[in-house]
Amino acid sequence: MNNTFDVVIIGGGMVGLCVAYQLIRSKKANSIVILEKERELGLHSSGRNSGVLHAGLYYKPDSIKAKVCVEGASRLKRWVKDRNLPINECGKVVVPTRPELDSQLEILRERGRKNGASVDIIDESDLRELLPLARSASGRAIWSPDTAVVKPKSVVQCLEKELMDLGVEFIKSARISKCNPSTSTIKLGENQFICYGHLFNCAGLHADEFAKMYGLAKGYKLMPFKGLYWQIKTTSDLRIERNLYPVPDLNVPFLGIHMTPSADKDPVVSIGPTATPAFGRENYSGSNGIEFDVLFNHLGILTRQYVTGTGGFRKYVHEQALLALRPLLLQSAKELVPSISNNDIEISSKVGIRSQVFNQQTKRLEDDFLCINSANSTHVVNAISPAFTASFSLADCRLH
Repeated sequence: MNNTFDVVIIGGGMVGLCVAYQLIRSKKANSIVILEKERELGLHSSGRNSGVLHAGLYYKPDSIKAKVCVEGASRLKRWVKDRNLPINECGKVVVPTRPELDSQLEILRERGRKNGASVDIIDESDLRELLPLARSASGRAIWSPDTAVVKPKSVVQCLEKELMDLGVEFIKSARISKCNPSTSTIKLGENQFICYGHLFNCAGLHADEFAKMYGLAKGYKLMPFKGLYWQIKTTSDLRIERNLYPVPDLNVPFLGIHMTPSADKDPVVSIGPTATPAFGRENYSGSNGIEFDVLFNHLGILTRQYVTGTGGFRKYVHEQALLALRPLLLQSAKELVPSISNNDIEISSKVGIRSQVFNQQTKRLEDDFLCINSANSTHVVNAISPAFTASFSLADCRLH
């Protein structure tokens, strides 16, 4: 195999795939190799997310998220439709679960419109027409008609096939033992070397580790959060045909428990995800994947920030940290759909982990994409939601 490439991409998730796609289609690189540590693509964040193509409502207008979400969602939606992949163009409703949250609707509407999203405030009559079972504490809600849902693994697998057809090479089960930025080389295993002109670190949950190999991202620590899901049983009489979200706490980068119909022919409605502390980059269940340095880092930061009350952590702990517990999750679900009961829900097999980083200088979770450049490398260190949605546009943004 050739061991010299114009571009090496670490990570075969959605961001890495889209970087390769944009480079090869624009002829900015002739030879590209993607290094993926797993035997197949989509086993982590890109294959485990909800599949929602976000409309761009929540993001501060001057953020990278705001600049790339709407265009990215539009491009990915066209890409999916052109290939006849499953898509559910069901839209999204956002409701205040407490009367005092009603004033946030104007903020969300203005943010969305500044970001280029189609968004309106609707009254109770419109809400009943869109989602008869939903509850708004104030009688008003946000309506986002452009929000859609796709099947993430189908997207990843189709994109992988197209890249292979375009000549992009993949090395799977890749074990990177050393990175040498001064010689632009990567060592795989014991004796395989890859040389490159430029490196893109799109390693998701492990991006911080690779960035530190290049002497970067020293002021950031990984704080992974686990997203657990429940789902409405197929035997339930409840029908939720659109995305249903609560008005979020804009001080923390989590959207709260929401309901999402899948892109299947007979949609399954997911309830979640939680934002439960994960004690390892791949701590999907129980004690599996626990990393003690991540665990102690997580507990230390949460304790300090809770005590000082900074960064929205105290409110996060009170409202979201324990939502993996069934009674508390059901309570949150009832704030959206009062008629839902314990008999309507069951645990889902879907579990994801958010590769969130904590800024040690600002003492806050980074709520925007974080991309750090060096002379011959680009590191996407904080590829949080809506990274899947925005990947095509985020790739373009990072290539200029």
